[in-house]
Amino acid sequence: MSARGEGGAADGGRYGRDVFPPEQPGEAERIDLGALAYDDLTLTRLRALGVGPGWRCLDVGAGTGTVSRRLLREAEVAGVLAVDRDVRFLAERPVPGLDVLQADVTAPDFAPGLFDLVHARFVLMHLPRPERMVSALAGLVAPGGVLVLGDAVDLTGDRTGAPEPAPDGGATADTPYAAAMRAMWQGLRGSIGTDVSWVPSYPRLLRGAGLGSVGAEVYVPPLLRGSPISRFWADTWERSRASMVATGLIDDAGIDAAVRYLESDACAALSAGMLTAWGHRPGPPGPSAA
Repeated sequence: MSARGEGGAADGGRYGRDVFPPEQPGEAERIDLGALAYDDLTLTRLRALGVGPGWRCLDVGAGTGTVSRRLLREAEVAGVLAVDRDVRFLAERPVPGLDVLQADVTAPDFAPGLFDLVHARFVLMHLPRPERMVSALAGLVAPGGVLVLGDAVDLTGDRTGAPEPAPDGGATADTPYAAAMRAMWQGLRGSIGTDVSWVPSYPRLLRGAGLGSVGAEVYVPPLLRGSPISRFWADTWERSRASMVATGLIDDAGIDAAVRYLESDACAALSAGMLTAWGHRPGPPGPSAA
């Protein structure tokens, strides 16, 4: 496989520039729909790992800052440095304890310091060279701290996305949802380099980066009519429509059919899951002396 450019596909495509640009109307709302689907689980896991008062936290690819703000409000951490290549959504919602840094985490000189918690969700899947990125983020974890990574796992396999039975006992084509998801993943990989195939290797990569007490879990939000995750996928397909159609796996009518399927009671499918994995830097537990 040809090497991708920093943060993108082989031809240099990037998330936030070639697909999902932040200046596109409604992009903050799309991100927040994903947050509504996953934030409760993320905060529950972070708090179970001990994140709390006194902790200094780094939130990589912070987006609109929902996790950063909940860390401050609910976990009562000492402070959060929220990093993104475009910080307009973070700057729009300032709160005490939240520092904002516009930076590219793939840059060789990205070195914001050491943190008790380093968290990145739905970020590394869009970046090249995952082993290097996991190692780089692990290097930002203070002794006794934890690195927590979350990314998508594609569940539209041969069986989960299998053709629906036809009344005559045969089979119809794939569900509209499965067809759209397959085209989306392939389109994003071709346009900006998104690759979720390596996400299940997170635990191994964390261990290889020198972290211990490694753990992982997978969460799959229900695809219910009108739910945040269903609305998120419909909006995501609309915004990545060009790259999806370019795969030849689907056309505009197929995408429209998938959106209608999500909005109907006939929908019976698995959303993409979120794999969360974590690993600890050896050292005394609790926040760093800093």
